Amino acid sequence: MTALRALRHETGAPDLMVLLPGAHMQPEDYVEAGCFDAVARRGLALDLVAVDLGRQAVSGSVPRAALQTQILGPARQRYRRVWLGGISLGGLLALAHAADTPGAVDGLCLLAPYPGSRLTTHAIERAGGVDAWQPTPAQLADPEFRVWHWLKRPPAGLPVFAGYGTEDRFAGGMRQLTERFPPAARCAIPGGHDWPVWQQLWAHFLDLGHFSA
Repeated sequence: MTALRALRHETGAPDLMVLLPGAHMQPEDYVEAGCFDAVARRGLALDLVAVDLGRQAVSGSVPRAALQTQILGPARQRYRRVWLGGISLGGLLALAHAADTPGAVDGLCLLAPYPGSRLTTHAIERAGGVDAWQPTPAQLADPEFRVWHWLKRPPAGLPVFAGYGTEDRFAGGMRQLTERFPPAARCAIPGGHDWPVWQQLWAHFLDLGHFSA
């Protein structure tokens, strides 16, 4: 199994946030957008690692298996809490990992989480929505459908932050996705599918007080 490429900011903090990039993004994008600096400026007790899962992360199980064995599993031995987060496709991958690996993480930070392909979301809509939809065995073989199956009843005690821009081109699906979580976990702000929105959402998440020194 190939070693995953990761960028780390470690200060010996008790908690860790593992960040997954979106499509056509690299771990370096988190650094260039100031996400690491935002944690340092606030003096938060939080270490960071941004991980590149590669292009096959959605359709293949190998990259997410590597995420568990190389990143998340070892981190659970070192840290008090391990959160998993991501932007867009990275948010979907974070959800997919939580759905397929119960207990792997202690919290989720979902920034404009991609709700899945139209084939997935339209199939659920035709069934009458998430609560009415009963997945077929074939659908449960697909990671996108497994995410929505997990969203039927997310773990009640799992801390989640889920935010998006109200003018995002995927806003309709994101709204349905985030509504599966309690109101206090959601955040919708003006803007589209871009870094200015994601930076604001990241700042809002950091200011919630999860990682105060």
